[in-house]
This record gives sequence, structure tokens and C-alpha cells, in this order.
Amino acid sequence: MANITLEKQSNQTHPKGLYLLFLTEMWERFSYYGMRAMLVLYLAGTAIEGGLGFSKESSTLIYGYFTGFVYFTPIIGGWLADKYLGQRKAILIGGVLMMFGQFSLFATPQFGINATYLGLLLIIIGNGFFKPNISTMVGQLYEQGDPRRDSAFTIFYMGINMGALLAPLVCGYLAEDLFAVKDATGKVTRYAFEYGFLAAGIGMLIGQIIFNVFAQKYLGDIGLRPAELSLEEKNKAKTPLTKEETDRMSVIFVITIFVTFFWAGFEQAGGSLNLYTKDYIDRTIFGYTIPTSFFQSVNPLFIVILAPFVAMLWTNLATKGKDFSIPVKMSFGMILLGIGFLFMLGALAERGGDIKDTTIKASLFWLVATYFFHTVGELCLSPIGLSMITRLAPVTYASMLMGVWFLSPFVAQIAGGYIGLYVERLGPTTIFSAIAIFVILAGFVLFALSKMLIRMMHGRG
Repeated sequence: MANITLEKQSNQTHPKGLYLLFLTEMWERFSYYGMRAMLVLYLAGTAIEGGLGFSKESSTLIYGYFTGFVYFTPIIGGWLADKYLGQRKAILIGGVLMMFGQFSLFATPQFGINATYLGLLLIIIGNGFFKPNISTMVGQLYEQGDPRRDSAFTIFYMGINMGALLAPLVCGYLAEDLFAVKDATGKVTRYAFEYGFLAAGIGMLIGQIIFNVFAQKYLGDIGLRPAELSLEEKNKAKTPLTKEETDRMSVIFVITIFVTFFWAGFEQAGGSLNLYTKDYIDRTIFGYTIPTSFFQSVNPLFIVILAPFVAMLWTNLATKGKDFSIPVKMSFGMILLGIGFLFMLGALAERGGDIKDTTIKASLFWLVATYFFHTVGELCLSPIGLSMITRLAPVTYASMLMGVWFLSPFVAQIAGGYIGLYVERLGPTTIFSAIAIFVILAGFVLFALSKMLIRMMHGRG
């Protein structure tokens, strides 16, 4: 059995299966984030530019609904894997569907816009099978109480961000530089988005080959069959929840509502901020114009750089008995997101407001500073949220409540699409100011509620 092999390993080393899952997730995230970095640019680009010619308002709305349902389908995919498929089969189904989704996007110039709709649908469905199950398998590599578990998820999280870091650089370079059509001055006149989608599909193919070739060797029987409850777990499922358990569940729901506001603002990165960067940010350095999609790598780059320091900060504070509670950390995340949008107001001020003259550019500093604060905010909130679910959820409701956590970005992504729509209607100054003020105030409200929420956690805050 795989578990016997895992138990014999040193407490200082990780099973090789972790690194297999790391690589599989890295290539899947390469595929997804490569496509995502180009999507709104592709939708809003004119036919002459190689795009589909949607208005900016429609493009951000389509982007919002697409990325929203990417976070909705994992609830269904996780349930199907638990009940009928097992994680391994679900990952295979999801990976193949997403690969064909990317190839369908690549084929749009030959087969028309319906190929794009089909591609996005396949990616949504495929992600539902893939996303929840590979994370579950990471946890299954370790026994309960294994001190290596937190470290393992940190390594796995780095895999996610390595893929997200590389994807816009590779796919964006192919689409906006290497295969793009340029005029005599070197200005791009037609983007080759289809080649970026092709690279994303190939990345998904590489990940699936690696996973399926080495899964049995390094994972053993993990994830082969649907989950089965032990007799103890079945008996626990029939026992009514205690007052402490219902209080903890209430905390999860309250914090999830606040986190939805965070993600609605954060996800402007791929929508309205992406479009603003293309038109109004000076992207030229030493004579080279940086492709717009490259800036989707700034956030994961900051995560790779900053995550170890943030983890060390939490560890050091905990060692000294001064660690912040979960609600307080999350309130910090929301406030930092709002501060990030204040820097975008600096970009607007430099340009003279909401003027639509694309020849007047703002400094790149404002955009990078925005992404920096957004990333630090994410590190205060996203990993802490996953930890919160595992701490607070009753055993018999753990999967369901993790699904509730994923509903937060589902709602937020769609809301973010509508926010992007109103950026065009009301102007970026109004919308970016409103986001900054709202999330900062929401962060202070969460901070004010933190003592009450800590009491409701009953020692697990």
C-alpha cells in the first residue's frame, strides 16, 4: 500500500508523489493562466487586430462569467470524484477536457466564434473535475497530524504560482510578439492569440502525460477509488452538531461574505486593469514595449518572492505568542487590496483623469505598486482561508464547506465582470475610488468584528 511507503519516510522529506502533483498542477495552471492573461484582450480586440470585436463592457462581463463558473464547477466535480470516480480519474477527465478547450480556442480562426464558446465551456467543465481533486490528493499523502502537511501545501502553492508566472510570459510572447504582425515601425497591427492558446493546450498535454505516466509509481492507490467513510466517520455523521460546531460554521459563512468583496476587486487584474494597462500605461522600457499579458505574471512573481517571508512572519509571531487571529489577518488583506487601488488613482492623476487619449501614458510604477499591495493582501487572506476551513469545519461537513469557500470567488468573479462594465460607463476614477473605499471600510468592519468571531471559533482562531 502507498500509505505504508509514505510512513517510512523521514519527517524532514516529502513523498515523491508531492512533486508529481506539484508538476501536474504547475502545467495545469500554466494552461489556465496563459489563456486567462489573453482572454479579455482577445475578446475586446477588433477582427483586424486578431480579436473577436466585442465591446470592452461585454468583454469584461464575459470574462467575469467565465472565471466565475470556473470556481463553481469544482463543487460538482469534487462531489462526483468522492461518490463515483475517485480523484485520479477526475483529474484525467478534467485535464483532457481543458486541453481540448484550449485547442478549440486555437481553432477559432478556422471554425468561427462557436469554437471559442465551445473552448470556454470545456475549460469550465474540465476545471471542475481537476481543481478540487488534485488539492485533495496532496492532503491524502500525509497522515492526520503529520507536521509536514503545512510545508507540503506551501510547496504545492508554489507550483500553482510557478505555472501562473510562466504562462503569461510564454503565451503572451507568442501572441503579442513572436507571431504577431507588425508594421514598419515595429507596432503590432494584428495579434496572434491563437498561438498563445495553442501553447496553453500543449502545457495541459504535458501535465497530463507526466501525471498519467508516473501516478501509479509515486501515488500508489491514492485517488484510485471514490472516498469511503470509516465506521467512526459514519457514526459521526449521524450525530447532531454541537453548539461549538455550529458557531464555527457561522464564522466560515460570515468571513466568506467579506472575502467575496476582496475577490471582486482582486480579479480586476485580468479584466479592467488588463484593458487599462493596454491603453494607458507606458509599457516601453529601453525601447522594448512589454506585451500587456506579461503583467499577469507580476502577481505570481511577487507571491513566489514574498510567500516565504510572510510564512516566516506568521511563524515568528506564533512562536512569540503574538500571532494575529484569522479574522484580523483577513482584514489586513482587504485593507491592503484597497491601498493597491489608491495607486491606480495615482496613475489616473498623472494622466489628468479619465481622458481617453491613448497617447498620454501613466508610469509603470503605479501598476506595479498596485499589484504589490494586492499580492501582500492575497497572502494575508487566501492561504489563511484554506487553513480556516480545515480548522473550523466539522468533519462531516468539510467538503461541503470547502465548496462554500469556492462559491466566494464564483460570486466575486461575476460581480467583478459587472464592475469592469461600469469602469467603461462611469470611468476608472469613480470605480477604482469606490473599490478602494469600500474594501478598506469592509476590512475595518471585519477587524471590529474579530473579537466576536474569535469567541465563536472556540479556541481555533
